Formats: sequence, structure tokens, C-alpha cells
Amino acid sequence: MKRPRQEPEDLSLFRAEMRGVQPAPPSNRVPPYREPPPAIPTKRIEDERAVLVELSRLALDGDDVEIEEDRLFLRPGLPRDILRKLRRSHWVIQDELDLHGMTGDEAAIATDTFLAECVRVGTRCVRIIHGKGLRSKGKEPVLKHRIRKLLQRRDPVLAYVEPKSVDGGGGAVVVLLKG
Repeated sequence: MKRPRQEPEDLSLFRAEMRGVQPAPPSNRVPPYREPPPAIPTKRIEDERAVLVELSRLALDGDDVEIEEDRLFLRPGLPRDILRKLRRSHWVIQDELDLHGMTGDEAAIATDTFLAECVRVGTRCVRIIHGKGLRSKGKEPVLKHRIRKLLQRRDPVLAYVEPKSVDGGGGAVVVLLKG
């Protein structure tokens, strides 16, 4: 018959003092891999808010707003030499749309349809002829301002310029689209 082994007094005191204590994690281990949380696209969210604010401001202003400098447009972040190249016919004009005789709404729909088709087939450079507005009420170029404002709001449009007078001058616009 075995006798229960008795612990030395020091060992029992030590165990009594250490009751409830957890061992420290070993230092030579790498913590398990955890998937990082998804990134928050703060800049994109900020840009989308700015676009919505701008669109709501433009919607409240209506289409009667004069655009002071609408002879050229360049999407932010693109090099300025694109405007020079576009004005000097660096890109071949692959297609054109003539808006003569259309109302503002008809011209806007025709322009949107034309741009969508150009993007679909991969057309890069186009000319839109809106006329100078010499026969409109008050001799004000209604289509000119409306079409140019519409182009600035369309994502596929990278830039536009008013062409040389032999290519239409103030009655047309040459547009560079995303490739």
C-alpha cells in the first residue's frame, strides 16, 4: 500500500501564493495571421460628396447660367499639353455630330447618345457642331453653353477645345474621349 506523498512545506506555500496566476505567453512565437480590416476609401467618399454638392448646386442654378470660360476644358490631373495637342489636331477627328436645328433638350439627348456610341466603339476624338447661335432669340448661343457644360459633366470626356476657325471655331467643339 502506497502512502500519499507529502509535499515539502515550501512547495505548498508557493502553490498557494501562485493560485489564479496565468503563465505569460511565450516570447518566441508569432501571433496568428489576421486579415487586415478593409480600407476605407476616404478620398473617394470625399470626392463623391463634392460631386453631389456641385451637381445639386448646378441643378438649382439651372441651364441659364453663363459659363465665363467655356472655350476649353481639361479633366483635373491631366497634363495641359493635351489641350495644345487637341487644338493643333494631334488626334484625327474620327466622327462628328451636327446639332443645328435642334432644341436644347434634343441636342443634350443626341450628344449623350453620340458619346455613348463613341465610347462603345472606341472612338477617341470627335467634333460636335453646335453652331454659334446667330439665329436664336437674342442672338445668344444656347446650345453652345449647354453642350459644353454637359461635356464637362460626362466621365468619358477628358478634354475639349474650341477648334481653329477652319474647323468650326466658336460654333463647334473638339472632344477627346477616354481610350
